Amino acid sequence: MSFLDSDHLIEQRIGCSIRSFFEREGEAAFRDVEEEVISDLVAQGGGVLATGGGAVLRPANRQRLHAGGSVVYLHVLPDELFRRLKRDTQRPLLQVADPLARLREMYEQRDPLYRGTAHFVVEAGRSSAATLANMVLMQLELAGALPPRP
Repeated sequence: MSFLDSDHLIEQRIGCSIRSFFEREGEAAFRDVEEEVISDLVAQGGGVLATGGGAVLRPANRQRLHAGGSVVYLHVLPDELFRRLKRDTQRPLLQVADPLARLREMYEQRDPLYRGTAHFVVEAGRSSAATLANMVLMQLELAGALPPRP
């Protein structure tokens, strides 16, 4: 299956990093572009689509994603996200005095939206990429969304 990352495609469309666009144009303008890109990608169909964490903030994105295929929410708690992202300087919403507190706030807001959009929730925690991929495939196969592997 093809793999598409909406953030990567957004950066191609806007011609700069998301962080630069965010600083120059603001979050609302970014979310407008994000919605357009997600709409285009879902309309193309097929493959695996990775979205940015805030994609679920827009009802139109949630509806399109849910209707467009099998949505898998890779669930990770804020403390684990902080461990992974504490040195990341490219995520505009985490460039604050207390990024862990910000992650906790975002989790409280977004977790119900992710769960409402997803067909499957997979506990990602500290799993390796290979283990996580196998867990996702197993869920999709058990649900009949993918044919069983030989």
